[in-house]
Amino acid sequence: MAAVRPQDTPPLSDRQTFPQEFGSDSGDEAVLCDADLELNPFDGLPYSSRYYKLLQERRQLPVWEAKGTFMATLVSHHFIIVSGNARIGKSSQIPQWCAEHCLSSKYQHGVVVCTQTQKQTAVGLALRVADEMDVNIGHEVGYIIPFENCCINETILRYSTDDMLLQEMMSDPLLEHYGVIIIDETHKRTVSTDVLLGLLKDIVRQRPELKVVIIISPHMSNKLHSHYGNAPLIRVGNEEPIRCPVEVVYSCIPQESYFLPALRLLFEIHRTREKGDAAIFLSCKKEIDEAYSIIKREGSKLHPMLGELVPIPFYPEQGTYVDRPSDMFEKNCKRYKRRVMLTTSMGESLLCIENVKFVIDVGMEKRNVYNPRIRADSLVMRPISKIQAEMRTHIMGTAKLGKCFRLYTEEFLKDEMTELSPACVLESNLTRMVLFLKRMDIADMGQCDFIDKPAPEALMQALEDLDYLAALDDDGNLSEIGIIMSEFPLDPQMAKALVASCEFGCVNEMLTIAAMVTAPFCFLDPPPGSEEVASGCRRKFLHPEGDHFTLINVYRAFKQNRLLSSNQFCEDEKWCHDNFLNCSALRTADAVRTDLLDTMQRIELPVSKPAFGTHKNSLNVKRALLSGYFMQTARDVDGLGNYVMLTHRHVAQLHPFSSYCSARLKPEWVLFHEFTISENNCIRIVSDVTPEMFVQLAPQYYFSNLPPSESKELLQEIIDHFSKLPTDREEQHVSSKENKKPEEDISHQNEDRCAIQ
Repeated sequence: MAAVRPQDTPPLSDRQTFPQEFGSDSGDEAVLCDADLELNPFDGLPYSSRYYKLLQERRQLPVWEAKGTFMATLVSHHFIIVSGNARIGKSSQIPQWCAEHCLSSKYQHGVVVCTQTQKQTAVGLALRVADEMDVNIGHEVGYIIPFENCCINETILRYSTDDMLLQEMMSDPLLEHYGVIIIDETHKRTVSTDVLLGLLKDIVRQRPELKVVIIISPHMSNKLHSHYGNAPLIRVGNEEPIRCPVEVVYSCIPQESYFLPALRLLFEIHRTREKGDAAIFLSCKKEIDEAYSIIKREGSKLHPMLGELVPIPFYPEQGTYVDRPSDMFEKNCKRYKRRVMLTTSMGESLLCIENVKFVIDVGMEKRNVYNPRIRADSLVMRPISKIQAEMRTHIMGTAKLGKCFRLYTEEFLKDEMTELSPACVLESNLTRMVLFLKRMDIADMGQCDFIDKPAPEALMQALEDLDYLAALDDDGNLSEIGIIMSEFPLDPQMAKALVASCEFGCVNEMLTIAAMVTAPFCFLDPPPGSEEVASGCRRKFLHPEGDHFTLINVYRAFKQNRLLSSNQFCEDEKWCHDNFLNCSALRTADAVRTDLLDTMQRIELPVSKPAFGTHKNSLNVKRALLSGYFMQTARDVDGLGNYVMLTHRHVAQLHPFSSYCSARLKPEWVLFHEFTISENNCIRIVSDVTPEMFVQLAPQYYFSNLPPSESKELLQEIIDHFSKLPTDREEQHVSSKENKKPEEDISHQNEDRCAIQ
């Protein structure tokens, strides 16, 4: 189907917006004057009247003043650093200027790609820029995000998430398709962005014709400028913090708790009857859910003359985006309704609400920080950065005076907040990144020159994990299995489990599990008062073999409902709503599964037929899972559901949504998908396994490195027992081998393990 030019697009901004109305094109003909026959050089068609209207708006942007300087610098330098505040047009205008530069050289060196850290931003910018350039979305301008490619080979300007550009490097290590690479939102310091910034230095040495543009916030300009040596630094717009028309109000005294004061302040604002929407920046998803429930409950008790408070949850870390709620804000609505956006960190870079007037900022965030010593995340509460605090004042419209209430003192901002948030490469599990870098070594890539070098301990742990997963050979290079694992956009452990499923004949089921754990969690927290109904709905999907199998049940039911639906989109929504499931998550899982299946077919891996429901298939799925997740196993040490990790001494309970939570007897040994050290330690997505299965599939040198414990002693007894079988009962073992069931055939299982490791 041919792509079309977007007719309705948001106001100019570096971020997605929520406008009240879209403008019309009436009266635009007067703008054309004598230029109505001018041809668009990108598609050869005459410009539309809308192009000239948008061009006038573009010329009013603060970044436009720097166009001449930027174009001249782009011709003579390999690296250019552009520094400026948010909402001045950097992300929409600079890529267009780079496209003009590539057009002038007739694309002999390639086209333009601009990276974003969030897929929503990449899509929104591509739509806006296609409209401004007066070309077709998906043709001259497009976007590439996980599991969606809206581009063709001839696309001139692409917006891409940073991780997708890294994935593209596996087949094109020098990114030869591109003449200009723009790294945007650098201040967010994602792992993918930092890897790109490090690798591009070496790529430019090998491709002198390549141009690299790095867009940063003023807070980071000095650090990045020193990292890139003599790269020119272009400052655009006013780099001083914007104080007007935003009034910033600080707390007079330090707050012991901020959650309830933030909600009390919201109700105080609402009682003033001063018009305008509000946004509250909280620390985590749990607080968003709690705030939503409280606002809905207490808001219903307010006097009707005050109007209605409409809370809108926004989960940026899950990719859950908020559509324009037009049904709630009709122009003829008699009762005033105030929208209240509830969000967390990262929300400040995605939100820009046209009518927002009040921002409540608690100044704290909860972040997962990875600890390589115990191979687990810790949920850490800490202050946000100064740049985040500033960006939260930028989401307000500029037509009227806005107010930002900071529930912390000015001294707290100066003394406790850092200029920038720590780079993700310093706080994340680096196993997937190291697997990628190892893959790049095959293409003779140089070392990655990180702005902030990861801790040696984190890198060593990542290498050790890849070695355990058989992804490395004796020389430390990628093994054949490691090369296959790197083809999948998955964590290495799940990639290894998927590869192992080829040996155990359960690919179909593992594809579904991989898709479901990669997508956001499919079960929704029920609203107050509907817990019993939601629990009954969950019980329909529970599987006695564990949570991984429950996820297969959910996905199969979702697909079955689709087959029976005449209106797929509406029926998906209704069915998920009735079953307390996240429809967006299940659609994402469906797209992920399709992508993974395409990858397996492309690299010619065998795909077994479905066999879900049989005992043999359940055993094989667990074997495949253990092949990747043997490092994430735990044992119930007291029969009460207190699980101790094999790799460390932390204790956790089952997640409330687990299949085993309501069971009288909890499994003694489990493998789990996720564990985070927090106030209430939980292991999520668990399935029971046997210790015999563990010792057969976990590498011996991994087992030998486990810390001493009662669990290790039990496993050692099993290993000792197995080691006696070939000598003490060799004749009996050989004679009965053909009559044994697959789960009882120890030597056969060991052969399978050797084949995949």
